[in-house]
Amino acid sequence: MTLYMPLFRSCTTLRTLTQLHAHLFVTGLHKGPLASTKLVESYSQMGNLQTSRLVFETFPCPDSFMWGVLIKCHVWNQFFKESISLYHKMLYHQVHVNGFIYPNILRACSGFGDLGIGGEVHGRIIKCGFDTDAIVETSLLSMYGEMGCLYNARKIFDRMPMKDVVLWSSIISCSVENGEASEGLDLFHRMIFEGVEPDSVTMLGVAEACGDLGFLRLARLVHGQVVTRAIESEGSLDKSLIVMYTKCGDLHSAEKIFKKVTHRNTACWSAMITCYNQTSCFQEAIDVFLEMQESKVEPNSVTMTVVIYSCARLGLLREGKSVHCFVIRKALDTDLVFLGPGLIELYAECGKLNYCEEVLHLTGERNIVSWNMLISHYAQKGLLMEALMLFVQMQTLGLMPDSYGMASSLSACGNVGSIHLGYQIHGHVIKRGILDEFVQNSLIDMYTKCGLVNSGYKIFETIKQRSVITWNSMLCGFSQNGNSVEAIRLFDQMYLNGIEMNEVTFLSVIQACSHLGHLEKGKWVHHKFITGGLKKDVYVDTALTDMYAKCGYLQAAQGVFNSMILENFPTLALEQGCDVEYGISQ
Repeated sequence: MTLYMPLFRSCTTLRTLTQLHAHLFVTGLHKGPLASTKLVESYSQMGNLQTSRLVFETFPCPDSFMWGVLIKCHVWNQFFKESISLYHKMLYHQVHVNGFIYPNILRACSGFGDLGIGGEVHGRIIKCGFDTDAIVETSLLSMYGEMGCLYNARKIFDRMPMKDVVLWSSIISCSVENGEASEGLDLFHRMIFEGVEPDSVTMLGVAEACGDLGFLRLARLVHGQVVTRAIESEGSLDKSLIVMYTKCGDLHSAEKIFKKVTHRNTACWSAMITCYNQTSCFQEAIDVFLEMQESKVEPNSVTMTVVIYSCARLGLLREGKSVHCFVIRKALDTDLVFLGPGLIELYAECGKLNYCEEVLHLTGERNIVSWNMLISHYAQKGLLMEALMLFVQMQTLGLMPDSYGMASSLSACGNVGSIHLGYQIHGHVIKRGILDEFVQNSLIDMYTKCGLVNSGYKIFETIKQRSVITWNSMLCGFSQNGNSVEAIRLFDQMYLNGIEMNEVTFLSVIQACSHLGHLEKGKWVHHKFITGGLKKDVYVDTALTDMYAKCGYLQAAQGVFNSMILENFPTLALEQGCDVEYGISQ
């Protein structure tokens, strides 16, 4: 049978593989476990998992190795639930589970997102004595890291007696992916101190950590490590270094790395386009894409998404349509599941909302992100009833909007004053137990805009961890509804609790002081705004001018006005209004 192994490798199409399968069947060699196992794997590699299953199921007594290959094939094709089901069947039929199978099962558990089953598999690994196997332990560490259980991942890492570069790279990557970038860098320093030589995979995690922290000096040190240790920086690492420098605000260094890369792959081109977008260099992003086209490197759906975003930000409808046609011609995203939201943003920014609805229907009406995007754009364009109608359509189709969609719909409800639909959305929030801060703040905003300040305050009181945005939402609600005393009381509470305030906070409380005519309190708030180190804000200065004028302290009103830029026409109009109201002439 070993003579046939080169023939399996030479089968590059499903047709040639089927011919080989027929030959094995005629000669009777298909009855051997090695031939059938190789057929299972080969059919899966050709994308025909159904035939792989058929070969497996028609084999009389599959051994442990054949079970393992079938499970691996399902994991390759991202059929994680089916992989776990096969594992359970294996246990049911009392087939011996060897160490080769566990890494694939653990990958299936993390892919499926079932920590409970992952824990059960971990228990069986310990019971069977595979907890000392380096490959199995690394897979366990990765599973816990991917599911956000960094504590468990660290426990596995710490108890491993021999830590190779793969294990170090895994724990660094897990730390960074779980938002612990500083811990990831500490682990890297410890790795170097213990004399373990990092590889390109290690540096991927380290570069991502530097980018997340935004420390440019540290980013340069990491880049220096890559150069001095002569770590191969082709492919993924080049991309990570480009992204790292951009996140640290050094676009020039990102460009230098990009230009030095001799063989730029799709990921590298896409990273550079994304970096230009993130720094608002949208025309440069399009120029890079055109250069990519000239280099004959084929773009993927990620590339096209960022290019569409560039066109949207610049309002380039004609160019955006060309990109859309290119996507269709290359069949990069046939059902527009990935590109749909980007196309909706493009056409919305260019004022073609009827195109947006066509794209929405082309996505199969199951893409929640596309629905959210269109609802948000309707709300931003002031088409509030259309936004609310889309939300109702989602409910009719049995789609449950996510936090972003709910917040956009609540914003539309507040602006149009549709409290009844607001109640319905609030009902969905309660039913689904959504505690997302973005949604809770939108509920406060919606109720206060509809005049139901008490309802907004009840939600405010239920929020345990309040950010400055939450405080500001309630403060604005009080101020805009004439509850000025409550607004000032809430501001005092913020001050006593040491909550960091911003321009929105001061704007709301100054408006409350203006409404009540509380000059002394207003002067104290003005003083806190100055000593708080906040940047001068035209809206705050306008509110201060109005407050001092209404309180009769016209000299201070004139002083604030004089400190502002004279070209600020809204404030100039307000000053003229004060002159008329209080009978002042220059």
